[in-house]
Amino acid sequence: MAPATLPVTLDDVRSAREGLAGVVRPTPLEYSRALSDRVGGPVHLKCENLQRAGSFKIRGAYTRMARLTPEEQARGVVAASAGNHAQGVALAAQLLGIEATVFMPTGAPIPKLLATRAYGARVEQVGLTIDDCLVHARAFEAETGAVLIHPFDHADIVAGQGTVGLEILEECPDVRTIVVCTGGGGLLAGIATAVKAQRPDVRVVGVQAGQAAAYPASLAAGHPLPVGRMSTMADGIAVGCPGEVPFALVQALVDDVVTVSEDSLAKALLFLLERAKLVVEPAGAAGVAGLLEQPHAFEAPVVVVLSGGNIDPLLLLRVLRHGMSAAGRYMELRLRVPDQPGSLAALLAVLAQVDANVLDVEHVRTGRPMHVDEVEVTLRLETKGVEHSETVLATLRGAGYPLDVA
Repeated sequence: MAPATLPVTLDDVRSAREGLAGVVRPTPLEYSRALSDRVGGPVHLKCENLQRAGSFKIRGAYTRMARLTPEEQARGVVAASAGNHAQGVALAAQLLGIEATVFMPTGAPIPKLLATRAYGARVEQVGLTIDDCLVHARAFEAETGAVLIHPFDHADIVAGQGTVGLEILEECPDVRTIVVCTGGGGLLAGIATAVKAQRPDVRVVGVQAGQAAAYPASLAAGHPLPVGRMSTMADGIAVGCPGEVPFALVQALVDDVVTVSEDSLAKALLFLLERAKLVVEPAGAAGVAGLLEQPHAFEAPVVVVLSGGNIDPLLLLRVLRHGMSAAGRYMELRLRVPDQPGSLAALLAVLAQVDANVLDVEHVRTGRPMHVDEVEVTLRLETKGVEHSETVLATLRGAGYPLDVA
């Protein structure tokens, strides 16, 4: 596809940046020694999780809404979002004095829901996915005349998101690879537009959650294709079908789109919290998950975009436990011991010998088939990694304890 035919240009992105002056903050680029050691060269984190409203979304939302005519602004706006676009639209509406209605899935994280309302938007919870919400948003648009602010499928949205790419080139002039978490494709398309026009040698890679990945099949088919069932912790990039506008740009400009597992997303979130001291939501950690899965597939210097940090604390607890388990640092197991004094003490002594930290112990005497003189014990343990976990299991089995590992 010839560059002249593309729906967004470098000039569009530069114009969006002018409109965003004083509205968004240029986010920091943080060097990650831990990731650099794994990749074998410099890795930097573009911290859009530290942006206003907690994600990059304010860039595109404000750009789109500021360019509405006075008559359109007076009619109000409507949006569909799992949370980050909702907050971006709500904040932009507040800054511009526009009435906003946002449709969010019924399972949207509570902090995102409360923050969207706190910015002044009216929130309606419907359906289970962003795509369900889009159906309701379009119906609301037809009924009321409100202008739909699509989360990714509009040239102004893509141009606004592309301002991240301008900042990356200024902050890391020698960058060789940019890794971008990807849902509908607005951020990926915008960054590719800004970067490729100036540095066609830079490799731009999108990363999708494997259980919500519409782009690989769509790119293979040559046009947007809806994905079937989605099931991922990365709600911010769980998009059923790419948009026409970002798809055209991704198809023409992006070098590759890869997928990552749920385990890798959890490990990446844990890694960022422990090693970078950054709170990032699962969708925002997808790029880091890609590096952890294939550290030598990305030429350094690498910039990884952390797209958002709006995570429900309850989800954070679950994801951290999942990440620790995937990293071999948390395990839950059941076993049976004689129902007599000293049995539990003997079990704990075995665990102490192998330096396993017992987090929780639960006795069960009924509810499962067992001998009358037995008791089932559920143990939750903190371990030091995969090898240590294997040592703990081998030691317990060697001591005669039959195990059921969760």
